[in-house]
Amino acid sequence: MSTTAARAQKLKGKVAIVTASTEGIGFAIARRLGEDGAKVVVSSRKQKNVDKAVDVLKKENLDVCGIVCHVGKKDDRSKLIQKTIDEYGGIDILVSNAAANPTMGPLINCSEDAWDKLFDTNVKATFMLCKEIVPHIEKRGGGSIVIVSSIAGYVSSDAIPAYAVTKTALLGLVKGLVGSLAPKNIRVNGIAPGLIDTKFSAALTGNPDMLKMALPAIPLHRPGIPVECSGIVSFLSSEDASYITGENIVISGGMPSRL
Repeated sequence: MSTTAARAQKLKGKVAIVTASTEGIGFAIARRLGEDGAKVVVSSRKQKNVDKAVDVLKKENLDVCGIVCHVGKKDDRSKLIQKTIDEYGGIDILVSNAAANPTMGPLINCSEDAWDKLFDTNVKATFMLCKEIVPHIEKRGGGSIVIVSSIAGYVSSDAIPAYAVTKTALLGLVKGLVGSLAPKNIRVNGIAPGLIDTKFSAALTGNPDMLKMALPAIPLHRPGIPVECSGIVSFLSSEDASYITGENIVISGGMPSRL
């Protein structure tokens, strides 16, 4: 059996939801879970992006479907869950990747509206999606939740400090959910990507002068790419990680990370 064929059995029979999964880190995760045997539901806020991602993944012979979902809207979350159950009969894995960043600059200048949007999307919606999906994972006898935080949750950013605060909150959410979910045989872990070359970070990675200033803080001396975040999520979602819960794993090329 080839390495690819062997790897494809790791998540065979599992059903995964990945939010904000039509590009960047979320798309790479959805692809890897599918490559490793899972049936995957992708989502984002725009139908054209969902359609494009589903088309690409189906052409790779992956078992995927998609739906529009703004995670901050309860009705959208409900439709995402129902779509998954209708298509695949249950849910085993949730990867919560959706986030917003409506403001930049000094934290003290963040408006109340921007603060509310950040916490509603990045923290509240993540918690509510977990809360709403847990009963379905429990019906399957257990499963895995992976929450996508950021290196900024450990080391704040001068450019996006309000966003960084929400990512610190997600590190705590991972820890806080363990006690509730362990008795249900549901593991919850997080990843904290560093500087990854995506649309979100393009203002930095696409600017040679700014990138030159950023790289000395990264021992591997380069940005990461989305696929470098995907394998660890597949691992955390699999039986290989059956005794791992409550952990936040940093994917940063060696950047320091400590609260």
